[in-house]
Amino acid sequence: MIGLKNLHLRYGEKVIFGDVTLTVGVRDRIGLVGSNGAGKSTLLKLMLNEVEIDRGEFEMPDWVTLGYLPQDGIEVQGRTLYKEVETAFDDALELQGKIDEADEKLAEMDTSSEEYYDMIDMIGGWEQKLEEYEPEKMKSKIERVLMGLGFSKDDMDRDTGEFSGGWQMRIALAKLLLRQPSLLLLDEPTNHLDIIAQNWFEDYLTRYEGSIMVISHDRAFLDSITNRTLHLSMGNIESYKGNYSFYVKESQTRLDALRKQKANQEKEIQRQKDFINRFRSNVKKASMVQSRIKALEKIEIIEMPKTEKKIYFRFPEPPPSSQKVIELVGMTKKYGDLTVFNNFNFHIDKGDRIAVVGVNGAGKSTLARVLAGTEPFQEGERNVGLNTVLAYFAQQQAEELDPKKNALEEVEAAAAEAGHEDANPRAVLGALLFRKDDVFKSTTVLSGGERNRLALAKILMKRANTIILDEPTNHLDIRSKETLQDAIKAFPGTVILVSHDRDFLDPLVNKVLEVRKDGTRLLTCNVSEYIARLEQEQSGKL
Repeated sequence: MIGLKNLHLRYGEKVIFGDVTLTVGVRDRIGLVGSNGAGKSTLLKLMLNEVEIDRGEFEMPDWVTLGYLPQDGIEVQGRTLYKEVETAFDDALELQGKIDEADEKLAEMDTSSEEYYDMIDMIGGWEQKLEEYEPEKMKSKIERVLMGLGFSKDDMDRDTGEFSGGWQMRIALAKLLLRQPSLLLLDEPTNHLDIIAQNWFEDYLTRYEGSIMVISHDRAFLDSITNRTLHLSMGNIESYKGNYSFYVKESQTRLDALRKQKANQEKEIQRQKDFINRFRSNVKKASMVQSRIKALEKIEIIEMPKTEKKIYFRFPEPPPSSQKVIELVGMTKKYGDLTVFNNFNFHIDKGDRIAVVGVNGAGKSTLARVLAGTEPFQEGERNVGLNTVLAYFAQQQAEELDPKKNALEEVEAAAAEAGHEDANPRAVLGALLFRKDDVFKSTTVLSGGERNRLALAKILMKRANTIILDEPTNHLDIRSKETLQDAIKAFPGTVILVSHDRDFLDPLVNKVLEVRKDGTRLLTCNVSEYIARLEQEQSGKL
């Protein structure tokens, strides 16, 4: 469907793509993985013709349609939610024109070629889409997608300008899904989805008729929807015929095989060198010696790929904790006329590891702030255990960085304030994607993501026995999330996590607190088990 041949792209001294060749086929579900800066987003923009390559060929038939969702930055206003999303169907008449044009090209193509059968598949898909554009189906389809992404029926007549940035991205995603392009290009599409909407989105994508190319740092999401993985590293692209877990296993197998080949090559080289040294002065074997010298010179030495060294860090040893950590009794929280919690009772014991999940806007972050003692409430009590020492991460803490300090100085100051003598600020910053000279960046020049990661690094310096983390994995790549996950696993204290990343949460929690707009419930399970329970409830089996 789409072909890239001998593609080369350089930014200054950095080679983004070094003569790479790649094809994207019909029904491919591709996950793009690699460290930050490897070129994942650049590859998507190249597909969109927003990046000019230095050399190479990029071939895309004109009947292929692309749909792109960036990480953020899309805002609309002036229409109701329903009317805005309804614009996704403006292409219906154009679709008929594409079918007519493709029929003409089909008559001229080689009937034995792969492109011929690809074209037939395309036309079949387009004709099926055209049938779905029937007026009686449009309304129900729009409502199904919007409600799947977390909107309510009451939202349909609201002006889109009333929705916040995360909901704006959901509007853009809804329009994209309804347009059904040949190839979906998705850059971190789950960033603005809660765990309920993400579960619906995954199910939708598994049934999607077109191809998908997605950048995501959510391992469970990638495992669920992809059947092919492209690893971008140091200007190269390696293709794996499987999802992310397959890629992890297969890449290690390839690396082990390469190590074995290199070891065998080194043994053979040494054997030839030993022969040359042994018979160098032997006139009778001079021709054999020269022959082996020339053979050695022609050997292409196997080079092991450079790999990033995994960084480890640990939370400071926690002080002793009492059995009761935090208790909420009859807590009522309101914002004006909006009641978020009403007469809410909640008890956290020593050693609890709780995931707080639910739809966006239900009050997860509000609850985290109440538990941390930073959010006032109207009624009830918040009782803290005698020996409870809290560390709390919230994204707004990124706004409290000292403009006179660089990243390293901020974390060193946090470690000194916490009396954490064994802290390794450089290691923690490295684990949170501050590489080399990045640690000396002034806080005033950091991006929003860098500021969030720096605020998280500061929290990791505090000697506490209870940690409350609100969306700690935002702006972290998979390797960094695994490093943070390892640190939380090793932490012997109490943990409260607000997150929608189930692969991150599952090994860490033993309870799930579901926060809904109509109430809460506490379940003893991990997040995958909670989602399975939800699906059973929705199907009427529970």
